[in-house]
Amino acid sequence: MKGVMKIIRYMYPYWGKGVMSIVYALISTIFSLFSFTMAIPFLGILFGNQPKITELVKWELNTKAIAHNFNYFLSKIIETQGPEAALLSVSIIVVSFVLLKTLFHYLSNYVMAPLRTGVIRDIRNQLNTKILQLQISYFTEERKGDLISRMTSDVQEIEASIIRSLNNAIKMPLTLIVYLVILFIMSPILTLMVLLLLPFTGYIIGRIGKSLRRKSIKGQAKLGLLLSYIEETLFGLRIIKAFNSEKKIDDRFRNENNAYTRLMTRIWRKKELAGPFSEFMATIVIVLVMWYGGSMVLDANPIMNPQTFITYLIIFSQIIQPAKEISTVYYNLQRGLASVDRVNAILDAEVTIYVKENATPINEFKNCIEYKDVSFKYIEDYVLKNINLKIEKGKTIALVGQSGSGKSTMVDLLPRFYDLVEGGIYIDGENIKDLNLIDLRNLMGIVNQESILFNDTIFNNIAFGKETATEEEVIAAAKVANAHEFILQTENGYQTNIGDRGSKLSGGQRQRISIARAVLKNPPILILDEATSSLDTESEKLVQDAIFNLMKNRTSIVIAHRLSTVRDADEICVVNEGEIVERGKHNSLLDQNGIYKKLHDLQMFA
Repeated sequence: MKGVMKIIRYMYPYWGKGVMSIVYALISTIFSLFSFTMAIPFLGILFGNQPKITELVKWELNTKAIAHNFNYFLSKIIETQGPEAALLSVSIIVVSFVLLKTLFHYLSNYVMAPLRTGVIRDIRNQLNTKILQLQISYFTEERKGDLISRMTSDVQEIEASIIRSLNNAIKMPLTLIVYLVILFIMSPILTLMVLLLLPFTGYIIGRIGKSLRRKSIKGQAKLGLLLSYIEETLFGLRIIKAFNSEKKIDDRFRNENNAYTRLMTRIWRKKELAGPFSEFMATIVIVLVMWYGGSMVLDANPIMNPQTFITYLIIFSQIIQPAKEISTVYYNLQRGLASVDRVNAILDAEVTIYVKENATPINEFKNCIEYKDVSFKYIEDYVLKNINLKIEKGKTIALVGQSGSGKSTMVDLLPRFYDLVEGGIYIDGENIKDLNLIDLRNLMGIVNQESILFNDTIFNNIAFGKETATEEEVIAAAKVANAHEFILQTENGYQTNIGDRGSKLSGGQRQRISIARAVLKNPPILILDEATSSLDTESEKLVQDAIFNLMKNRTSIVIAHRLSTVRDADEICVVNEGEIVERGKHNSLLDQNGIYKKLHDLQMFA
């Protein structure tokens, strides 16, 4: 039950509300009992055997003294005003007790509402924080849809199953104990008979509950897969239609959805077994109580009078619901714990990109970036092997080579999206692992091949990296990126919403917004990863001009397939199978007649 203990820790900040909820529930139960015990005098008046009490006894906090003095006042009413007035008085008392019972029941749930919603908010906040902390490599091994499922449906399942169950797990046993104490006072023999069947019932419920938890884990995993398919469909809709693959994608989704439906059907059937099973067991006990209790009333020397026995049955009927709730609690806990396990898989994931204590702050880039004997692998095979590279301040270094040669991995290591396996990367002589991570990344501006934009306004996308950006600064950055003119032509200018992933803009426009974002950040180190490779000729010219503007007076690392875009670089490094195999300026590399010459000739021929 480690998962339950974790949820309880989340509930700790709200312990005061939890205690108040339990107190209110207990008061509600007491008033409920008072209203039911009013059946004894009510039936006594109807049967004409209500005992007449002529003297008060000393008031004490026990049932005997309270019952004696209540019967004294009831006897007075019968004697002075008649039985009808006594019945009316009892009825008014019952209504008053029921009103108080329902009021405190509502108050119990009222104070629980902030606890339930607060715990779920805290779990979601922790999940979101953890996802932002986790290294990028974690997400290459996880489906996005499954992560979304854990943050939404699994968290909601924790609220629906665990928190409600823990609430009932405290309230219902207290209610049950109060009822059983009263029943035990009324008839110890009958109450002991009730208690005999509880261990047997609990054993069967426990066996079914374990099976339910296993199936719930599978069910939540299936839902995560479904959400992954939905996310892939929405993202790849254009390709799906272009290749006439609607039926293939639809069949894939339907098959998985049918499997999920079958699994959930089995889960719900087992879950719904709790109520009927506990009700059946309660019925058996009621019949036994009625049979044995009836014989006690009908005996020649009755142990219990009829009104007491009927009241016993009324109160006993009230323990059925708490008993059912307790059995349901166990089922819900098992199902909810499956979601807790899935959520904890994220919360307990190891953060491998960590910042050292007392990390060195760095606010400016002064001299050079240096890769020293850098080797790196994602899983088993090395992607980079013994890389040595020095990048002087103000220089432009180009990385070229075939796809998969390790160029993007080289630049991903610099802002510590991944951590090195061997060797070190140094900025101004300081190992980047020793530097403050926020400071390190503040030194860099990144423009990727795929423009990563958000469903927000153009202004907010450009100002993304600078919260205090003014309108003048944003416009100035857009002008440098050759984006100002097309922005003014949009519906609302800089306040135009660009849609999901910038879907309302063309590829070249999206890329120029990305460049404007980097311009506004004004970083001393610039990383350009295939920034123009997916654009048409006209867009490429506009974006390339924007990039040249951006690169002025900056240290730049440029990854490019189109060699024409990097021929003026201070140094071109040819990366092949994770190693730098050639380096130099454009003309000197052509003279070497090696890999660079082959790449150049292929592009010229094309």
